[in-house]
Amino acid sequence: MRFLLDTHFLLWTAEESPRLSQEFIKIVEDDENELIFSVASIWEVAIKVRRRPNFEITAGLLRRFLLDNGFTELLVTGEHAAAVETLPPIHGDPFDRLLIAQAFSEAIVLLTVDRTVAKYGGPIRLM
Repeated sequence: MRFLLDTHFLLWTAEESPRLSQEFIKIVEDDENELIFSVASIWEVAIKVRRRPNFEITAGLLRRFLLDNGFTELLVTGEHAAAVETLPPIHGDPFDRLLIAQAFSEAIVLLTVDRTVAKYGGPIRLM
C-alpha cells in the first residue's frame, strides 16, 4: 500500500520519537508498503527552521534521511496545486491543504495526527 506521511510523522520518524504509535511503526516496517514524503513537507520544515531556532533538524538533513531510508519523494505538480482550490475550507494551513490535495489526486493514503486534516475523509487516516 502507498502511504503519504504528514510532516509530523516525517520529523518523528527521523528523530525516532516515542510519539510514534505501534500501528504506525508496523506500517513503516512492512516492506510491502511504499512510504512517500511530499516536497511540500520539506518546504514546510525549511520555513519552520528559520522561525524556530531550537528546531532539531534542517530540511536538507530530513530529505537526505528520508531518501537514504527508502522513502519516495512526491513532487508538487500543477494538478496538486489546482486541487487545493476544490477542497472545502476545513483547514487553513496551506501545507496541510497541499498534502490533502496530493493524497486525493494520487489516491495515496495520507497518515496524519491532525484531527482537522482527518475531517476531509477519503484517503486520510488519523493515527
